[in-house]
Amino acid sequence: MNRTIRSIISISLLTTGVATAQVKDTLRNPTMDIPVALTTKEDLSLNGQYQSVLSKSKTLNGYKLVNPARLSSFWKSLSDTLRTERKQLSQSKSLLSEHKQTIDTLRAQLAGKDNTLASANAKLDEINFLGISFSKSTYSTIVWSLIIILALALAIVIVRSVKFIQEAKYRSGLYEEISEEYQKYKVKANEKEKKLARELQDERNKLDELKNKG
Repeated sequence: MNRTIRSIISISLLTTGVATAQVKDTLRNPTMDIPVALTTKEDLSLNGQYQSVLSKSKTLNGYKLVNPARLSSFWKSLSDTLRTERKQLSQSKSLLSEHKQTIDTLRAQLAGKDNTLASANAKLDEINFLGISFSKSTYSTIVWSLIIILALALAIVIVRSVKFIQEAKYRSGLYEEISEEYQKYKVKANEKEKKLARELQDERNKLDELKNKG
């Protein structure tokens, strides 16, 4: 596009000086062709029109003799194209601005949803126990620590209970042994007491007989 504009400016600068030479050359050479307007069959793009202007222009002393009407037509096409592109550019900028506003709005909504999601996740991860808030990980650590401590305490109680039971069985056996020996001793003592009582009674009886005889 910039190359085309520079070419048009160069052609415009040459037109003023060349137009007079073209008229004089035409007068000197009546057979010289006068450029005609662009036909509808030609390439209507800017590059096509530019190439058409160049191809249909006469060359004089190394300069192109451009028909002002053809140059005006080309300039009109260029102006229309620039106007259209500027309009499209303005529309694109407006559309881009709208899209940017939409993106900013969506980003704000997304940020709000992220905050809401983070808050919801925090609430889901939070556990209230006895009015105290704990995270699930902290609560799980505390619970498992208590379970391990209680399990250890239970194991200690069971071990000590087993020892106490064994001690109680041992002492119960000793008591039964002593009780049995005591019962045996009691029986022997009772028998001995009865024997002594009989012997005492016999001695009393003998003493009474001696007294009666005397």
